Amino acid sequence: MSPPRRALIAVTSAQATLFEGKETTGLFITEALHPYEVLTAAGFEVDLASETGSYTPDWLSQQPDFLNGDNLATWQDTKSGFRKKLDNMPKAADLDGSRYGVFFASAGHAALIDYPTATSLQKIAEQVWANGGIVSSVCHGPAIFANVLDTATNEPLIRGKTITGFTSEAESTMGISAELASWGKELVEELASRLGAKYTRSAGVWDDFHVVDGRLVTGQNPASATSTARAVVEEFKKL
Repeated sequence: MSPPRRALIAVTSAQATLFEGKETTGLFITEALHPYEVLTAAGFEVDLASETGSYTPDWLSQQPDFLNGDNLATWQDTKSGFRKKLDNMPKAADLDGSRYGVFFASAGHAALIDYPTATSLQKIAEQVWANGGIVSSVCHGPAIFANVLDTATNEPLIRGKTITGFTSEAESTMGISAELASWGKELVEELASRLGAKYTRSAGVWDDFHVVDGRLVTGQNPASATSTARAVVEEFKKL
């Protein structure tokens, strides 16, 4: 029997400051909005959840280069389907992971802080994987994999698999590598190396790029959220 045609988009509940304390990082809005739109259009029932049931919008993700047109209108409309789901998120601990056939970890830099220890979100990811569903992430979303196991082998889910995510080069380009180092959290490339995954990336740090490794689908950056979600839909059709 195919996994349920229901998707959970994980959202970071952490917040922090970057750019010398001038700006706030949290959920990168389109990294949740674009998958929500793709999956909803493909006929999935889509839920959003964070570890605490709360979120903080990322400052950068609200700038015109990233949020404009229909996306901006959806974000500003608190009665839109997306905003109603986002603003009324449950805690991940209150959800039944067996109800989902897709787990998609959206991100924002703040995900580096809470995702590695987000045990309830991680449990759902493990259940989706164990039940033959699709597990996916975008940008800093692979931070969730720090403690996600393939329960059939008791090994890290991403061990031996190929993934992508936000590049360390991009962190340097943004001028925030030192600030991130002060958080004491692993960057995506570091996590992949520690857990025995193969990390790959596009030549350009802002290119639209995603990787499919069986039921594991990962995207490199905010520009990749839509194509990653579309890949998730295509892989789900094969189940």
